[in-house]
Amino acid sequence: MTDPPAAQPDRGAATTIALLAAATALALAPVLLDPIPPLADYPNHLARMHVIGAIGADPDLARYYDIHWRIIPNLVMDVVVPPLARIMDIYLAGRLYAATCLALVASGLCVLNRALFGRWSVLCIAALPFLYNRIFFLGYMNYWFGVGLALWATAAWIALRDRPWPWRLIVSTAFATALFFSHLFAAGIYGMILLAFELWRLAQRRAAPLGVRLVDFAATGLPFLPFIPLLLASPTLGLAGTNQWSLPAKLEGLYFAIDTYSDPIDFALVAILAALLAWTALRGELRMHPAGRVLIGLGTVVYLAMPNILFDTYVADERLPAAFLLVAMSFLSLRIGAGVARAAVTLLLFLLLAGRVAEVGTTWVALARQSSDVRASTRLIERGSRVLVGSSDQLSENEARDFALAHAACLAIIERSAFVANAFVFPGKQIMEARPAYRQIAELVDGDLPTIEQLAAASKTTAQPQGSGEYWRQWPRNFDYLYLMYTAPDEANPFPELLTQVYKGDRFKLYKIRKAEP
Repeated sequence: MTDPPAAQPDRGAATTIALLAAATALALAPVLLDPIPPLADYPNHLARMHVIGAIGADPDLARYYDIHWRIIPNLVMDVVVPPLARIMDIYLAGRLYAATCLALVASGLCVLNRALFGRWSVLCIAALPFLYNRIFFLGYMNYWFGVGLALWATAAWIALRDRPWPWRLIVSTAFATALFFSHLFAAGIYGMILLAFELWRLAQRRAAPLGVRLVDFAATGLPFLPFIPLLLASPTLGLAGTNQWSLPAKLEGLYFAIDTYSDPIDFALVAILAALLAWTALRGELRMHPAGRVLIGLGTVVYLAMPNILFDTYVADERLPAAFLLVAMSFLSLRIGAGVARAAVTLLLFLLLAGRVAEVGTTWVALARQSSDVRASTRLIERGSRVLVGSSDQLSENEARDFALAHAACLAIIERSAFVANAFVFPGKQIMEARPAYRQIAELVDGDLPTIEQLAAASKTTAQPQGSGEYWRQWPRNFDYLYLMYTAPDEANPFPELLTQVYKGDRFKLYKIRKAEP
């Protein structure tokens, strides 16, 4: 791969933009069409959006939860979705937000590619199949919104790079501040891309005095100065000491960048795309922007150094390759002359995208029954009840197929104003909190669902140890209903003396907890 040539007039811009728009619309189809996308954390986040919007008029929600607005670098969904839910159904508002996250990434890599090379490129379609990956399936909604925003922010920085510096710094500061409130890790990605680009630019401007170049380079960090007072004022800073590095996670994160539901399809997609890129590179039609090489080296160092648990957040480093793959592809330029070759490459890219969308779409149709069943089961829960969620051990070979049920019980918060024990109320990470009277039976530290064995032991416990972290202690007394997720169809009632089954769904069961006579 050689350095990119100077920008030339983009005569086919209108056609290319139309192709990119059509490809993006195709990529968004699964999210827009599925009533409740089977993303692991998504129902939990959606429940919080409902509480934020409805708590003022719902005494049951107000009994269990508080909303405390604070400076937290994870707020964009909390700001955007509740106002949308005032004018539309909460489920539609959530889908529109999820689609916006993907649309920001898809459009952001296109505009960044345009800013780098001065023309629109159909090669951006090659990145769209990788919008769907294990990290997206985990439901990290604000992170993906932030990744898209980081791509747009970088494109704006490059477009303004040779214009008067106040404009560039003002725009970049606005983007950086928005990224802080979107997701702190996404803000870090923006900083990493800018650093790579400016390191390349610093080496290129040898004619300018070294002092001038260094001052200009150092000014790149000015938009990030507001992070200092924001972090100092944020309760999230108190989680900074919770870090953990993991070597196995590094290898896992690389696979997560391409992993969906079928290993053969994942590897076939990568192999075909790699063959296409290799073929065009040998023909001299594929080029990488020189700053892209700096970005690859810098990204590798950051990824190896980054902890797996950072700010008490899991999968911190494993998120990077999925976003980094999309960013790196925006630093590639494909120049194929008009004619059969260009049409063939464009058709192949669309076929690869269609294959990925078909794979995700058909799997989501199959998983939709689970979310629909959970939502139907919530109608049998008495309004304002307390709900515990446990886990059987009938897990899938592909973990992603279990994500539809991971936090689906939180739909009871939306449908029945219930207290759900594993709703996200983690101190310093969300603005929703459990009220003091219920904190002891709320999950305050992110962990796994209690197993049947743990519930069996806890049902015999007579005391609730302070600070034990086992919020399910004394669950027969503290909760009204129990969801058991990942059950087999013929799995028996594990506690017939305590539970009455009220709903049998696709891989889960809902039980009502029988209370002892006074």
